[in-house]
Amino acid sequence: MTQLGARAVVLGGSMGGVLAARVLAESYAEVVVVERDRVLGVSTPRRGAPHTVHAHGLHARGHLILEELFPDLTEELRAAGVPTGDLGEMRWFFNGRRIQPAHTGLVSVTAPRPVLENHVRNRVAAITNVTLIEECDVLGLVATADHEQIVGVRVRRRTDPAEAEVIDADLVVDATGRGSRTPAWLDELGFQRPEEERVKVGLAYTTRHYRIRPEMFDGVQSINPVASPAHPRGAFFGQVAPDVCILSLTGLLGDYPPTDPDAFLEFVRSLPVADVYEAVRDAEALDEAVSFRFPASVRRRYDRLLRFPGRLLVVGDAFCSFNPVYGQGMSVAAIQAMTLRSHLRLGRPPEPHRFFADLSRVVDTPWDISAGGDLDFPGVEGRRNLKVRIGNAYMARLQYAATKDPEVTNGFMRVAGLMDPPQALMRPSMVRRVLRHAIRRPGPGPSWRDTTPAPAVE
Repeated sequence: MTQLGARAVVLGGSMGGVLAARVLAESYAEVVVVERDRVLGVSTPRRGAPHTVHAHGLHARGHLILEELFPDLTEELRAAGVPTGDLGEMRWFFNGRRIQPAHTGLVSVTAPRPVLENHVRNRVAAITNVTLIEECDVLGLVATADHEQIVGVRVRRRTDPAEAEVIDADLVVDATGRGSRTPAWLDELGFQRPEEERVKVGLAYTTRHYRIRPEMFDGVQSINPVASPAHPRGAFFGQVAPDVCILSLTGLLGDYPPTDPDAFLEFVRSLPVADVYEAVRDAEALDEAVSFRFPASVRRRYDRLLRFPGRLLVVGDAFCSFNPVYGQGMSVAAIQAMTLRSHLRLGRPPEPHRFFADLSRVVDTPWDISAGGDLDFPGVEGRRNLKVRIGNAYMARLQYAATKDPEVTNGFMRVAGLMDPPQALMRPSMVRRVLRHAIRRPGPGPSWRDTTPAPAVE
């Protein structure tokens, strides 16, 4: 393969950063990953990524890409005790109703996020032309005199805080996440900041880990009552190790799941289905509950900028950060890495405008899924255009039909797993299946503590 430069520098050593480093190593003589935390060999949550303590899943499309980039990774994870299973065979609840399980053939990996990242990071660190610099702060970009090209980054290693240094680069990739400073750096260099699209969800996760008992899951990998407008409290309850399971409670619009043990359990009891409460009400907790807040999904429109410095790219959550309840983050990072690889294989350094245009197309579908789904909640701020209203009305019907028809579940999971585009759910054969069960928009299923069924609405 054509070598495109002497050195590429990746800012950030989380999933988006190490996947970018993996594909850059094919085209640059040296790849340097700069990370502010100590990460090599670390398989527990770290200061710079507090959200990783909560439930995560690597689903379908992301799993396939990681297996392509790191052959036999799935078997490596299984050997380490990481649970894997079929995405459609988990116990899913939408609108308070359980959908029919379906064997989809789509693998879901429910490793703790730090464990999965550690396996992937170790694979990348073992590549001979990749160097990972830990505990190193990025101070800023280094540009040419006319500011038109980025030629390096200024960093300071915490082991020697008095001395700043410059790492020269033929390409810099910002994978520093939601807190990315690229917008501010652009401003300093005389460029326009990207516009931002925001969907304010006011989400909070609160998580505890428990010792697994055989009867908890009854043969399924996880139990997931997903939040809906009528039942806005949700949970992800799944196996993450041979004898450990995780329970992440979710609340929207300021309804934050508490950390106090009794209040935490009462929140579990308030879920629309009894399954999770009955599993954990007398279970052995392994830690104290911890919370993480996610105020808004944010999409930075780098693709709309008319001017942008050369030799600088932005990926991952620094480009687009999704509501985490949809489980898209790691899979989208993997898809972005493959987009970067396709640009590298053109035989020339990636051109930012073309790269951002392609990256924007990559995030269009997951953004529509998550932002559109969030706008079904009346309290979420945002523009509900005709596409959003029709989409949410149809999705309510489809999720109800999935409680009757496993083929609907299969189609739904292929879209949720980013294998098929949402348009696949509008194929005539699928529409017929959906309307067979739900011509009108169904009302929500009742809570397990209230057996009075809700009326159907138009």
